[in-house]
Amino acid sequence: MTEPSPYPAGRRGNYGIDAPYAPALLAAAALAFVVAGIVAGVFALVIVGAVFAALAALYLYATRRGKFVVWERLLDDLALCGDEQVADLGCGRGAVLLAVAKRLDRGTAHGVDVWRSIDQSGNDRSITAANARAEGVADRVELHTADLRHLPFTDGSIDVVTSSLAIHNLRDPADRAVAVDEAIRILRPDGRIVLVDIRATEEYARRLRDAGLEVGVTSAGPDGLFSVAWRWVKVVTATKPAGHDPSASGVTPGS
Repeated sequence: MTEPSPYPAGRRGNYGIDAPYAPALLAAAALAFVVAGIVAGVFALVIVGAVFAALAALYLYATRRGKFVVWERLLDDLALCGDEQVADLGCGRGAVLLAVAKRLDRGTAHGVDVWRSIDQSGNDRSITAANARAEGVADRVELHTADLRHLPFTDGSIDVVTSSLAIHNLRDPADRAVAVDEAIRILRPDGRIVLVDIRATEEYARRLRDAGLEVGVTSAGPDGLFSVAWRWVKVVTATKPAGHDPSASGVTPGS
């Protein structure tokens, strides 16, 4: 018997847990505080443990279900025609990549990753490929093993760039700036960028504005449980103007 999917209706792939060490640490802290509270007879410690347990549960909700709900809304807003070339940066096991692919009938969803398991549990190119087959979109997906600072696409060849909780994994702000510059470089005029991340979003927005793109920043979880689970997560959207001149903004083609 097939195990029921924990994801929204229509999801057939296995998408893992983002930064799997995070809920493990929260759960360990919860257990430690509860045990300490019981042993010491200090009820306040038990309450602290319960808070950590709640945070672990919210984290798992966000990564196992909530992010899919948010990305469906964001993809609805893009109103794709179906013939686009879309690049998903840091695609992992394909949560966003394959949701995009389902909206394409003549285009291609390109997934880019270095496939590190610390960023997502079981993160591996073969698993992403298996998820694409399970979702019935393998013919519309191309996977690329590449660094976000050196994207394997020519200038202006991509209609839409997406990224979910990925760019912040580049620790150095200079590296994150290069990744944003690369997203700008590969984007065609009038192309759009949607970056969702847990930190450094104002940094991305500033870089995009400095490059001459039209930029907006909103909350990722505007209502309900997901707002609590991801209250610090922001969505950065940008549009590359027609006639954009990369040399005027400091973005070097092919850098």
